[in-house]
Amino acid sequence: MPSASAGPRQWTIAPADPTATASLAAHLSCPPPIAHLLVARGLTDPTAADAFFNPSIKDLLDPRLMLGMDIAVVRIQQAVRASEPILIYGDYDVDGTTATVLLKTAIERIAPKESPARVTYHVPHRLREGYGMQTSVLAQHAAAGVRLVISVDTGIRAFAAAAEAKSLGLDLIVTDHHLPDDAQGIPEALAVLNPAQPGCPYPFKYLCGAAVAFKLAHALLLSAAEAAPDVEIQRLRLNRGLIPSFLKLVAIATIADSVPLHGENRVIAALGLRELRNPVQPGLRALMQIAQIPPDRAPTATEVGFRIAPRINAAGRMDIAGDVVELFLTRDPARATELAEKLNRLNDERRATEATALQAIEAQLENAADSLPRCFILDDANWHRGVLGILASRVVDRTGLPALVLTHEEGQAHGSGRSIEGFHLLDALTAVHGEIDTPDALFTRFGGHAHAVGFSLPTSRIELLRERMRLYGSTRLTPTMLAPPLQCEAELRFSDLTPEFFNWLTRCEPFGVGNREPLFVTRNLTLAAPVRIIKEKHICLELEQNGESRRFSALGWSRIIDWPARCTQMALYKGSIIDAAYRIKAKTNPQFPGLEMELVDIRKA
Repeated sequence: MPSASAGPRQWTIAPADPTATASLAAHLSCPPPIAHLLVARGLTDPTAADAFFNPSIKDLLDPRLMLGMDIAVVRIQQAVRASEPILIYGDYDVDGTTATVLLKTAIERIAPKESPARVTYHVPHRLREGYGMQTSVLAQHAAAGVRLVISVDTGIRAFAAAAEAKSLGLDLIVTDHHLPDDAQGIPEALAVLNPAQPGCPYPFKYLCGAAVAFKLAHALLLSAAEAAPDVEIQRLRLNRGLIPSFLKLVAIATIADSVPLHGENRVIAALGLRELRNPVQPGLRALMQIAQIPPDRAPTATEVGFRIAPRINAAGRMDIAGDVVELFLTRDPARATELAEKLNRLNDERRATEATALQAIEAQLENAADSLPRCFILDDANWHRGVLGILASRVVDRTGLPALVLTHEEGQAHGSGRSIEGFHLLDALTAVHGEIDTPDALFTRFGGHAHAVGFSLPTSRIELLRERMRLYGSTRLTPTMLAPPLQCEAELRFSDLTPEFFNWLTRCEPFGVGNREPLFVTRNLTLAAPVRIIKEKHICLELEQNGESRRFSALGWSRIIDWPARCTQMALYKGSIIDAAYRIKAKTNPQFPGLEMELVDIRKA
């Protein structure tokens, strides 16, 4: 759904103290633009900069700092010693399925060989059960003898499920990262592990659900190592073997869940990506092969986000997410290949379903073009619940506005929402919901965080949702949110774009939320040839800069901006002079090595 009118926008160059920049460049022996980038992002301390470029296992925070961790570890150890059945209650997305695998693996590792841990898991079906713990599932497992339930990536608002667990005689440990309910607090459980909960001293608050589960797994493994007679040897083995192996899945979940890639998340993502260059587990290896990730290097965050994560998510969106857990647990290469191929097929189905819905969404957006709301609320009974979040993201990309996308089933509307920078979507839903347990209350369920939410409400109340969101957005959505400036790192000349500069730039990865991929500006560029249209929707510009001997190709991919239409509007021709905001990329064709520009915005000089 690209738009020719998406831009041009105001460009800002991030300020950086020149003295600090020069000092950091000298300390690191890096190009000045790299030091400028770091200083502009608040990284001025040389020691912190060294750690930024060289993350290690020792940079992981002690999991035992998390509120409730000691209680959780002791209870799990007790269950393992007594051979109690343990249920891990998962979720159907990347975060929830990988968390299930991590925790199950860790619990089984601390059990003695002569008495294996009895760990089962339940991954809900998105359509039949929906998000969160269901009381009927708890009752079923309690009847089968389970006495300990551990939730992963869910549970922080599961008040009814927690009450049911207590009535059934179940001990409940909640591990989650979603924001607690300000009014109701946290559910009553044996332990709640969530760095975002009030009173938790854990220093880093932005872990994904799988990372919180990993913290519990890490604490269990540390406790087992410290109980061994050769403590230091066991700790060394843990840090050199199992923990790096676990970080592969935690990194995938961290990137897929779009949590900020700074602090401990950056350490997790960087180390995990590094370990992914050698996927030993058959399921992970098969998945990377089918996602066409080259085996001779670590994948990038972009490859994880756009090739690996969608195939994992496709299981929960279109079928049964339990297949993902089996994929990452199986030791049978043939079964791993079979499951990876199934995820690939489901991802193809998801893309086709999404494409059909996007056509209907495009028609709705065109109808609303003359009277844009502050928040788009789009609904259609034909849309698949499994792709609503993706559709909401597409609307945000297309319009620059928050979006809620819903479908209908038997009188209920189920929706997902995505937001823009600065507009806290969960706060918005909380505000429009009304008083809890009153006739005025809007939702039957809702939850999430600042950028993404999920919710349900009676179909009859959608117009009320539209009205309340219109009123809320009219006072909360500021002009800066609606037309944010394009934040660029530095103004460069073509002579700055050297292989050394690019090597340092790649060391700043992984890029994502909280560590965005840098944008640069170069001015007074001359089109050395006419605009070249690629596949009727993309462009390639050949650009030169006065006084420079090098020429660069600049590619414009029409995902958000209709680049051919933009070039026509600007009347660009050979000899036109423009300014460009862009990312710098390595060329993908090995026969033509070097660097090229990926356009983000252009304007007449």
